[in-house]
Amino acid sequence: MSPLQQKIIQRIKNKSPITFETFMEMALYEPDLGYYASGNTRIGRAGDFYTSSHLHPVFGVMLGKQIEEMWEIMGRPEDFRIIEIGSGMGYLCKDMLEYLSDARCMIHDARREREIYKHLQYIIVELNPAMREQQKYLLADFSDKVRWVASLKELGNIRGCIISNELLDAFPVHLIEMEEEIKEVFVCLDGEKLVEIKNQPNTEEIDKYLKEFSIELPKGYRTEINLRIKEWLRVINDVLSEGFILTIDYGYPAWDYYSEDRNRGTLLCYHKHQIVEDPYLNVGEQDITAHVNFSSLKKWGEDIGMKTIGFCKQGTFLISLGIDEEIARIHKNSSDYLFEVARIKKLILPGTLGETHKVMIQYKGSGEPKLKGFSFKNLKEKL
Repeated sequence: MSPLQQKIIQRIKNKSPITFETFMEMALYEPDLGYYASGNTRIGRAGDFYTSSHLHPVFGVMLGKQIEEMWEIMGRPEDFRIIEIGSGMGYLCKDMLEYLSDARCMIHDARREREIYKHLQYIIVELNPAMREQQKYLLADFSDKVRWVASLKELGNIRGCIISNELLDAFPVHLIEMEEEIKEVFVCLDGEKLVEIKNQPNTEEIDKYLKEFSIELPKGYRTEINLRIKEWLRVINDVLSEGFILTIDYGYPAWDYYSEDRNRGTLLCYHKHQIVEDPYLNVGEQDITAHVNFSSLKKWGEDIGMKTIGFCKQGTFLISLGIDEEIARIHKNSSDYLFEVARIKKLILPGTLGETHKVMIQYKGSGEPKLKGFSFKNLKEKL
């Protein structure tokens, strides 16, 4: 039994059953012990999962292009911040900065520093000290451009873009199940074993959420509710004076998320690149995720004054930004073109991250900017 599991068991003994949300928070973020808070977190081939930035540097190049367009739209501000929350190993930051500075960017022909590079600072929000050290090692060539903070709340009066790639799917969620009425899943003990019980919801916000998004669940339907997104948006609103919020994640609009054929929800665990359906195994040693309800991101953002600029599949977004031009450059310059293109296909094609991942961009400021990443209007997702 892991030290974290012992700690969770002791908490239940001391304070009675805990909500699944509390269990998930401890499993992922308990200081020094949780999956994302320990020194053992591994992402990529040797870890439990990989993200788009692990597949090919072109992903960072395309986001760099989108960032550059945002800077232009905002009037080319002298002090432009890129804030990435949950940077993983730091590959996205590295690839974006290599593109924007044109330093050693092997898939780009030009070798000139872009104008935006003089005016930007890249800020990584990272709580885990071990992960932060790995990022610093990878980003050593950009030490003059990158700085770290432990929380968004350390920042303020920011102009720029706040980026998250596979962040919101790791926010702790409430688990609910419809019986004669809505019940919430709690975690309790059977001896020393973690087991579930169902009881009245711990917060009235669950019922408000169901009404807000017109969700009606049949008997036996089990799913998740992510209430943490609302507070996350409020914090962003406090620190961002003007700019964009770029969110990339697994997810659906509410009408699709809570459809009849998704009656067991989306909660999954990942351990050594294997899907594990039981969250009470490998406690602190496996990732736990639930898809994002992008309708909540849109509505709660608009409730506090953010404008929804666009929403679509990742593949559509990257194609709109001109990823085909980068593929042509790779064909011209790379000696391993077929291998590289095979990896890029996993970013854009149906049945890959290009389909499972969605992109949403929101904006705080005057006007309603038009971005190239959403130029294929007929292919936008319905929210």
